[in-house]
Amino acid sequence: MSRPTDQSRRPARVLAVSSGGGHWIELMRLVPAFEGCRVTYVTVEPSYRSQVPGSRFRLVVDATRWNKFRLGVMLLQMIWVLVRERPQVVISTGAAPGYFALRLGKLLGARTIWVDSIANIDELSSSGQRIGKYADLWLTQWEHLAKPNGPVYRGGVL
Repeated sequence: MSRPTDQSRRPARVLAVSSGGGHWIELMRLVPAFEGCRVTYVTVEPSYRSQVPGSRFRLVVDATRWNKFRLGVMLLQMIWVLVRERPQVVISTGAAPGYFALRLGKLLGARTIWVDSIANIDELSSSGQRIGKYADLWLTQWEHLAKPNGPVYRGGVL
């Protein structure tokens, strides 16, 4: 007779999501925090696959708030990724893919983390302003942008 599997011995399933450019660079700076986890990276640029060898990697279409059709496609792709991966934790450093991933991940019971872009020195990013109430942990990297109801500042993490 086989013994029941022990969930605590399985690595945590993490979905790490960002758009391209600086958002991806910031996500890559968090890679050491994912040690021991089963990480699936989701982004918009196929060439980034080479930066996460041996990891699961998913692509979604690149879209901005100015292209509603592409945003709709991205949303459908993100639903598919989340249903397939069933992450326990969703973390993002920004933009549209991360916004959708956190919103959908929360609906599926995942813990959610948003790290707002270090580039946004004067105000939170557009996505960061909208995602706060859906993130279990909402971080800013600038002390003067922290507020009592979030985001919180815990030092310059990136």
